[in-house]
Amino acid sequence: MTPSTCSPESAGGSSPRTLGDLLCFSIYSANHAFNRAYKPLLEGLGLTYPQFLVMMVLWEEDDQTVGGLGQRLGLESNTLTPLVKRLEAMELVARRRDAADERQVRVKLTDKGADMRKAGQAIPECLGGAAGLDLAEIRDLKRRLGDLQQALEKATASLTA
Repeated sequence: MTPSTCSPESAGGSSPRTLGDLLCFSIYSANHAFNRAYKPLLEGLGLTYPQFLVMMVLWEEDDQTVGGLGQRLGLESNTLTPLVKRLEAMELVARRRDAADERQVRVKLTDKGADMRKAGQAIPECLGGAAGLDLAEIRDLKRRLGDLQQALEKATASLTA
C-alpha cells in the first residue's frame, strides 16, 4: 500500500462510507471511554491517565531511561518528558543523569511513588468487569489489537521507506 495505490477504485467499493463504519473511529471512541472510566479512579491518586501509564511501567521495572519508558509506552521524548517532570513535581519519581552515559536521563520511583503501587495496580482490575468481558475475551481482544498494531506499524514503515 502506498498513497498512490490507495484510491476508491483500488478499495473495491467496500470502503466505509460513514464515520460509524470506520474501525479507527471505533478504537478512538473506545480509547476515550477508557479515559473517562479511569478518570474518577485515578483522581484518588492525583494522576492523569498518561501519568498512570508511566507509573505502571515503573512499577513493573523501576529505574529506567526516558528512552526506555518511551519505547514501552510508544511515546516520543517531547511528549514523555513533561509527564515525567509533573510526576517529579508530585514527588513520585526522581530524574537523574546516568552515571555511565550522561546523555541518558534515568527515572526512578521515590518512596512515595513506590507506596502507590498497590492502589495503582488495583485500578485496572476495578475496571475489568465494567468492560463486560471475561478474561478469555480480554486476552483474545488484546491479541487481535496487538496483531492490528503490528500490521499498521508494518504498513506505516513501508509508506515512509
